[in-house]
Amino acid sequence: MNINQNYKNLTESYLFSTIAKKVNEFTSLNSGVKVIKLGIGDVTLPLCKSVIDAMHNAVDEMSKVETFKGYGPEQGYDFLKNSIQNYYSKRNVVIEPDEIFISDGAKSDLGNILDIFDRANTVLIPDPVYPVYVDTNIMDGRKIIFIDANEENDFLPMPDFSLECDIIYICSPNNPTGAVYNRTQLSKWVEYAIKNEALILFDSAYESFVSETDLPRSIYEIENAKKCALEFCSFSKMAGFTGTRCGYTVIPKDLNFGGLNLNKMWLRRQTTKFNGVSYIVQSGANAVFSEIGQQQIKENLNYYKRNARIISDTLDTLNIKYTGGKNSPYIWLKCPNNLNSWEFFDLLLNKIGVVGTPGEGFGKNGKNYFRLTSFNTLENTKEAMERFYDLFVLK
Repeated sequence: MNINQNYKNLTESYLFSTIAKKVNEFTSLNSGVKVIKLGIGDVTLPLCKSVIDAMHNAVDEMSKVETFKGYGPEQGYDFLKNSIQNYYSKRNVVIEPDEIFISDGAKSDLGNILDIFDRANTVLIPDPVYPVYVDTNIMDGRKIIFIDANEENDFLPMPDFSLECDIIYICSPNNPTGAVYNRTQLSKWVEYAIKNEALILFDSAYESFVSETDLPRSIYEIENAKKCALEFCSFSKMAGFTGTRCGYTVIPKDLNFGGLNLNKMWLRRQTTKFNGVSYIVQSGANAVFSEIGQQQIKENLNYYKRNARIISDTLDTLNIKYTGGKNSPYIWLKCPNNLNSWEFFDLLLNKIGVVGTPGEGFGKNGKNYFRLTSFNTLENTKEAMERFYDLFVLK
């Protein structure tokens, strides 16, 4: 019996597992210290009322013979796909309902989508990067080419037309750096993908945090993107579904590679390996797109955006360089005093009881950078930044 030997090439432990271990060790020795976590991007506000009401109604429907739902369509219920279609149309993006596939989150689809691609493909990934992009391709044994995202290019690397690849990962707004591509920059990536007959996997999980109206929130706002891109999105940060799990992937019907249609391939894969997201959860997700739902999630998003401003303002006062915050829930700061990211992690944890994410966990270019998130409570964010400010002013 043989196993997948590529798993030997993975790092020994997942980034956030290492962080959790360090925090647990600290709290066991310092039980009286309040630890404030600005590390993992999990939300703190509850689901909005319109979502809860829709889920309650769906539960009631499940209790009656005439409205009970068993297995649903693996690609998602039409009512939710139609709402997502309308959501795109408000930004003048035309998407057909059968190009939308409902899932249990962008993370799942970003890993599962690799099922339909040859393992001989070469993958282009920016560094630093969300670990899932790298690890899922290592598991499959694909060749990975890293391109540098750094201070010189504002953590927004552009394509090298002399470089050949098959699959390109782009996340905008970016996790972990918070940087956002503009239309001209994304147009270059589309041009590059078409020239190389490559495919862009565009992660737009944080699109709802984009505040500047001239910045694109979907790859399909770019001309010709339907010829070369898939888009992955999630309700996790948009509407707080981290605990209920729902997302969607858009695969244009005109995408053909090697004589095969990607939309049909993904449909075939999903109908074989996935039973779909529960009716109750999809009902809640659908409520997000109602007029009152959009108003309520906007209030929650503004809450997190306010937290991001508090973090950004503190860094501005301390003259610490960073990206993100304005159009992203993430703030990517340069570690003060030439500390590396794990040294900075230990400093914040041990001196002021504040937890962030070491940039090195996202790649070599994150060695001297650190990620903070805006997803804690307003009170905790204020307290964490007061501690942060006092630490560096006193130093």
